[in-house]
Amino acid sequence: MSDNLNQTDFDTRAAELRARNETLAAAKPGLRARNLAQALGVSEAEWVAAGCAGVKATELHGQPQAIFRELGTLGPVMALTRNDWCVHERHGAYLDIQADGPVGLVLGPDIDLRVFFSCWQSAWAVEQDGRHSLQFFDGAGVAVHKVYRTDATDVAAYDALVAKFAGESRWPDTQPYAAATDAAQVDDAAAWRQAWLGMQDTHEFFPLLRKFKVSRLAALAAAGEDLAQTVPADAVERMLESAAQSGLSIMCFVGNRGMIQIHTGPVQQLRRTGPWYNVLDPTFNLHLDTTAIASAWVVNKPTSDGWVTSLELYSSTGDLIAQFFGERKPGKPELTAWRELMMGLCNVPLAA
Repeated sequence: MSDNLNQTDFDTRAAELRARNETLAAAKPGLRARNLAQALGVSEAEWVAAGCAGVKATELHGQPQAIFRELGTLGPVMALTRNDWCVHERHGAYLDIQADGPVGLVLGPDIDLRVFFSCWQSAWAVEQDGRHSLQFFDGAGVAVHKVYRTDATDVAAYDALVAKFAGESRWPDTQPYAAATDAAQVDDAAAWRQAWLGMQDTHEFFPLLRKFKVSRLAALAAAGEDLAQTVPADAVERMLESAAQSGLSIMCFVGNRGMIQIHTGPVQQLRRTGPWYNVLDPTFNLHLDTTAIASAWVVNKPTSDGWVTSLELYSSTGDLIAQFFGERKPGKPELTAWRELMMGLCNVPLAA
């Protein structure tokens, strides 16, 4: 138990939350854990710790990096990363894991991740309705990443990982996110544009945002339409449909404060279900709430390999929902077919 919650208090709080959840789930069937927790006014980490909806949860103790490095022993799994508006699911194995400092990487051909451990706070082994998963939460109790067992997973290795790190469950000590301090407007648009044009790598963009202390949307709006311009919200559907028809290999980035998950490859099976536009391929699923897209942008960045374009989707809060590129590796130019696809979405010619 945590210092301020003994076993009796833990059990009482958990029982109360389970009862409230049962009432809510009966009134609103079909809600996912994230949405149930939100409706109950608790974090998803607390929802899991309480054992809501038949969950059996075991807290895993130890440094997040230590637990994360063990994922390579599991063999094929399903990796899930999401935010409030988009869910990214990828099947494969955790290979080439680099998790020694605050920033980690997984660079396998299937599971491709950028990990930001500084905000990770708790980890749980979860069993629910016969499904087994490892779930990682940040300091606000928001799920940053989940790893699901599949029929191909090494069950003995999974059980060994859980046994190695299992400990007494503590009630999650969560704190809300601090308010964003990035400016909503660029003070010196000319200086910002000059800095943008000086980029040699797309990875320089985030440090530039920090340097100018501006939000992503403010940065896009100030760059000039040849570098960043708005396109209709349905541009993402047109892009995915075109890629599926042509076999174009794309990259799809979905992230949150603690994780970015990347799919590289073609997309094939597309389907709409209510507000959700879905990719339903054997090893890659994407679930995108298109009603949440407040703005869509084609973004054009200079690199040492030539111009690189992306399609970026933003929520009404200014958060990045998802980001798409043509498949590319450092040292190679952007795919011509992707560049043409992005230019076809634009009303104003892109810098070239």
